[in-house]
Amino acid sequence: MNIELIKNRSDIGAGTRGSDMGVDAMEIAAINAGNDYFHRHAYVDVETHNETIYQKNTFTFAKRIEHVYGQCARVAKAVKASLVQGNFPIVLSGDHSSALGTISGIKAAFPEKKLGIIWLDAHADIHSPYTSPSGNIHGMPLAAALGLDNLENRINQIEEGTITYWNSMKDLGVAGPKAEPHHLNYFGLRDFEEEEMRTIQRHNIPVYRVEEVRYRGINACVQECLEELQACDMIYVSFDVDSMDCDSVSYGTGTPVPTGFQAHEISEIIDAFWQSGKVICMEWTEINPLLDNKGNLMAETAFKVLDQISEKISSF
Repeated sequence: MNIELIKNRSDIGAGTRGSDMGVDAMEIAAINAGNDYFHRHAYVDVETHNETIYQKNTFTFAKRIEHVYGQCARVAKAVKASLVQGNFPIVLSGDHSSALGTISGIKAAFPEKKLGIIWLDAHADIHSPYTSPSGNIHGMPLAAALGLDNLENRINQIEEGTITYWNSMKDLGVAGPKAEPHHLNYFGLRDFEEEEMRTIQRHNIPVYRVEEVRYRGINACVQECLEELQACDMIYVSFDVDSMDCDSVSYGTGTPVPTGFQAHEISEIIDAFWQSGKVICMEWTEINPLLDNKGNLMAETAFKVLDQISEKISSF
């Protein structure tokens, strides 16, 4: 199977600068390892507008939403084109807001198929502008993709312009939700707000915490998850590096959280889902080399996971 890398060097949805350099940090990791990975696979560079981070923000509870929407639209277009051409897109992103673009691109390519989402992340990323305490959109991609406003738990009174852009984000790729809430599964979730947990509980969204995965075993948890996703025709796996333990791996990410997975556990989880035969797209995101307390270790670790799973995809 032909892998196509979708390089998305955008960090305008984050609260901290630097994740736009995550793709380059992985490329440097490959070079230092003597690995020609980035020469072996076709790639697309998605246009970015990171300079807009310096412009005045006009949307308090959804910062730079107009630019994030534009970025997600470009990512969606690239992902859709890759899938339609029969490739396996691996999206390498700066911040996690662009996952909305990836999900929307998948659904635009296959609007009649049901999508399952595997979210390897310390954070729930299921806020909306109505509930977000920070207004950073990298905490909102799943709410937009699932069409969830969570008005029952609103804490913000948002501007009319924000509502307009938010509704456009929810309709990106194809109109309406891209997946059913119970077809989203979290792995590694451990840092979230009450408003997010209420959404998760109301929609019965499965959560596999680190300690549960270790106690029950990776295969048992993945197989249970796949049974829950039996109705899904395709699966998307999103790997935020903060799903890994920051103390034992690195603090090279915007929102590091202790007590996460080890790199080998991430590899095993992703591989177990790949073995299902339903995974059609993956994403690596939130590497921030400016925050790395161990040189370039976060990017090096993420690249090792990427290289290992790519070998299996390429040989399929």
